[in-house]
Amino acid sequence: MSDFTLHNKETAPEKSAELLDASIQAFGMIPNLHAVMAEAPGLLEGYQQLHRLFLESSFDADEKTVVWQAINVEHECHYCVPAHTGIAKQMKVDDAITEALRNETPLPSAKLEALRTFTLSMVRSRGNVSEAEQQEFYAAGYNQRHVLEIVLGLAQKVMSNYTNHLADTPVDEPFQRFAWQKGE
Repeated sequence: MSDFTLHNKETAPEKSAELLDASIQAFGMIPNLHAVMAEAPGLLEGYQQLHRLFLESSFDADEKTVVWQAINVEHECHYCVPAHTGIAKQMKVDDAITEALRNETPLPSAKLEALRTFTLSMVRSRGNVSEAEQQEFYAAGYNQRHVLEIVLGLAQKVMSNYTNHLADTPVDEPFQRFAWQKGE
């Protein structure tokens, strides 16, 4: 079991207290991920900013979910897969998309499958995707902006997935019903 602290506004470093206020405003609670990240105010602030920026990307709700969950599943994040399952429901993403991502089965559209395939290529190759992979992604209807926005989403997910691995972050109560383990 991890010994990372789950901070609240009273125990967090001073700079993190206002950031936790933002978490409460956005989520109605302090997600356990944010409670752990509060130990390092720069990490929490950076994560919150990347999350906001990715939400403002040109991807629609289905596409955001594909990027986030493809990375979460690849990284085997016990916390983020259930959390983003709940977030996808809030964003009105079709359950068929969420289940395909969680179970690594085909997505309901070729375009979304191309997005997952390219996102996973980015993760697995550490950004060293081939010209052929890029051209295939563009042929599916995406462009250079989308490539760069995947980098943004990937940066956000590295911060959260790695933190959750290190801290063994407990899944928040609202998302526990979406518990997940790779291969289940």
